[in-house]
Amino acid sequence: MVEPIFQYQFRLILIGDSTVGKSSILRYFTDGKFEEQCDPTVGVDFYARLIEVKPGIRVKLQLWDTAGQERFRSITRSYYRNSVGVMIIYDITKRSTFENIKDWYEESKMHIEPQKAVYLVLGHKSDMEEQRQVTAREGRRFAEIHGHKFLETSAKSGKNIEESFALLARDIYQQLEDGHIKLEDGWDGVKPGFSRPKDNLHLLEGDPEGGGCC
Repeated sequence: MVEPIFQYQFRLILIGDSTVGKSSILRYFTDGKFEEQCDPTVGVDFYARLIEVKPGIRVKLQLWDTAGQERFRSITRSYYRNSVGVMIIYDITKRSTFENIKDWYEESKMHIEPQKAVYLVLGHKSDMEEQRQVTAREGRRFAEIHGHKFLETSAKSGKNIEESFALLARDIYQQLEDGHIKLEDGWDGVKPGFSRPKDNLHLLEGDPEGGGCC
């Protein structure tokens, strides 16, 4: 008999302009804390966490934090293909980061296809309402036009951080269950989980094959 540790592994990538808060989102989700000062990501950073997508079904999220600077775009592009989930993130206090998500979206689709990925659009830094330059309606409209879901988040307050990853993971799992996403050799977007053997019953105290008790 085996006891599953997690049933599947989903590979997710976070994309968007530099300083929109991708690293802060991931650190809050994986460590439960917010850091006021974050160094810019150089290339790609890696995080991981287990999450339950439905009762008794756990998946491991393999999370890739990408650099937003143009000089690292070639590195970022190399990680698109093996991703099944994509978070496109902009900063609600910087309109240019919202205007650029169309380019991020089109670039990711170009490199992910023919594989299928699930997208989630995030308007980040919602705690900075007084500096807002992008309305929630605008962010939601962009997501709806492209057939995706939308949330506003804050790594400072924790608003919708847990919910965003749970939403994306559940949608991926549902598409896997429905057959729209499939396990494929040579593709790391979705991989089967790992199991560990349970303690053998014959090792229980008092079992003659386990040596019994003194």
